[in-house]
Amino acid sequence: MRPAPALLRTAHGPARVAPWDRGDLLVLAVEAALLVAAVVVGVVLNRRGVGLHADAAPLYATWRPHVGWGTPLAVLVAGAVLGPGLAWARTARWGRLLAAGWLAAVAWTLSLALVDGWSAGLTRRLTVQAEYLHEVPGVADIPRMLAGFTDRILDFQPDSWSTHTAGHPPGALLVFVWLDRIGLGGGTAAALCCVMVGATAAVSVPVTLRALGAADAARAVLPFLVLLPGAVWLGASGDAIFTGVVAAGLGLLAVRGPVVALAGGLLLGFALHLSYGFLLVAAPAVAVLALRRDRRLAALLAGAAGVAAVTGLFVLAGFRWWEGYGRVVERYYQGWAADRPYGYWVWANLAALLLSAGPVLGPALRRTALAARATWRESGSAAVVALGPTVLLPAAAALAVLAADLSGMSKAEVERIWLPFVVWLLVAAARLPAPARRWWLAGQALTALAVNHLLFTVS
Repeated sequence: MRPAPALLRTAHGPARVAPWDRGDLLVLAVEAALLVAAVVVGVVLNRRGVGLHADAAPLYATWRPHVGWGTPLAVLVAGAVLGPGLAWARTARWGRLLAAGWLAAVAWTLSLALVDGWSAGLTRRLTVQAEYLHEVPGVADIPRMLAGFTDRILDFQPDSWSTHTAGHPPGALLVFVWLDRIGLGGGTAAALCCVMVGATAAVSVPVTLRALGAADAARAVLPFLVLLPGAVWLGASGDAIFTGVVAAGLGLLAVRGPVVALAGGLLLGFALHLSYGFLLVAAPAVAVLALRRDRRLAALLAGAAGVAAVTGLFVLAGFRWWEGYGRVVERYYQGWAADRPYGYWVWANLAALLLSAGPVLGPALRRTALAARATWRESGSAAVVALGPTVLLPAAAALAVLAADLSGMSKAEVERIWLPFVVWLLVAAARLPAPARRWWLAGQALTALAVNHLLFTVS
């Protein structure tokens, strides 16, 4: 395995190591080829009238080159992180680093949203007919809504739920109903809540790494979570809340103590009722439990109890997850999914993933795979623990993404749908050589800026 440090010692003293090698550049070229192929094939299929239902395939967006008053703000935030922020992250006190990371992630997400303007970038995103806020005024009785939720999933009924509400368990709608009940109703308040909750992933993921004994990796990964290209979709999207909840649940599962693990289980149980796809969160959850240094069984039981408790409450209220999922599969193929060709999206989804996770993804996963192979050879049966969180967590996230992709239930729009897994894939960035990180981070920022200024993304 190639050494990660920036310097190697030779007979003549320290020698510089290139910040990247041919393998990294080859993977980057493969990423570029995949993206070009997805765009070109998408253009051809759209012109032929194939039902991609994505004007800028592989992204669910429209081509609209533009700038806005968020443009200079985004450049300023990126410059601050790439300049003094990157160096400061290596030595800052832990609490201050987490607070600064969250604030910087909020600033980055907001500035990207404001490229489209306050109204189009924030306020109106969650108020269109397909979104959750469209249904909030009609929820006068929450218990009644939960009891009858499944009956309204199928389309072409007088009282069918709107697209996003029907496609998720009732927890997603409940979040926005609760916000409305406490006086945070309307598009602006809901959008800002999405931004602030989504940005907590920049805290939860490093906390998880530190709790699992990878404090240096936590500091290395945090800037990549701040300048996440996927922040383009974290701004004013329900998936931002989903990302924050899942990350916090996994983080609590990693921290010592069964009570904290129970809290993590409660969050993960609620996450299961935010999106049916979060059944796949079981993969990173198992990885976190395997990496805990003590009381794994107690944490497993406490976490499982939390998930079971939340599921039980929803069942008592009249919603059964498994019944809802069966109806959602039917609803899925009542809409665009019936037209969208699996043969295109099964690989074009990965190009969309690259734009959400950034170009660092391939090289980082490559180095993670090399580390895994070397560790497996050296450690044999003890490799699971020896691999560590910078290998197991991105591997678990990659497994979840692969399962979602092959399932056919994620044809398009994965740039936002897979965000809860993207933040864990980026843990692999800790495996990059320190001299390379600034360059890769700059590539991340440029990716987000290019997407947001060339396209008008649709939540």
